[in-house]
Amino acid sequence: MKFYVVMAAGLLILAYLIFAYNYFVTLVNSVKEAFSTMDVYLKKRWDLVPNLVEVVKGYAKHESSVLERVTEIRNMSYDHMSLKDKIDTNEKLSMGLSKLIAVVENYPDLKADKNFLDLSFQLSKIEDEIANSRKYYNAVVKKMNTQVEMFPSNLVAKLFGFRQSPFFEAQADERNSVKVELQ
Repeated sequence: MKFYVVMAAGLLILAYLIFAYNYFVTLVNSVKEAFSTMDVYLKKRWDLVPNLVEVVKGYAKHESSVLERVTEIRNMSYDHMSLKDKIDTNEKLSMGLSKLIAVVENYPDLKADKNFLDLSFQLSKIEDEIANSRKYYNAVVKKMNTQVEMFPSNLVAKLFGFRQSPFFEAQADERNSVKVELQ
């Protein structure tokens, strides 16, 4: 009788380990898929930035420090970055782009330029897609990280080496309120 109880307990533990392992694999793949989706939009933005910088350069020659910083970030090799490097670099690029757009406000002719308007529209559309995919990615990461931390799944996570994934968070500068001045 004791043998059957021990055997049943062992089978239950084994079944839980298999279930938990498979669930972690599903979560890891969901995190990868979510980042991959967001990465497509980040890459589109990455490729759009040089065109935007070139259009702005023609109008804002004395704003070189902002343009140089955005160009410097953009010149990094995106395809060879790790997930964390992509997140960090894109956060820096977002800050640089917000400064670039602020520079544009000083040039009414630039704001009316057809190329700039087209690039701005594309950038705005891509930013919306990035925001949506960022929400999805962070939701999947939250689910994964919760499982890595919760008992008893945290034991399975440690046993098989599953780790928390990084959130895609806004920089401190991006959290501040935007000052809007209507003229």
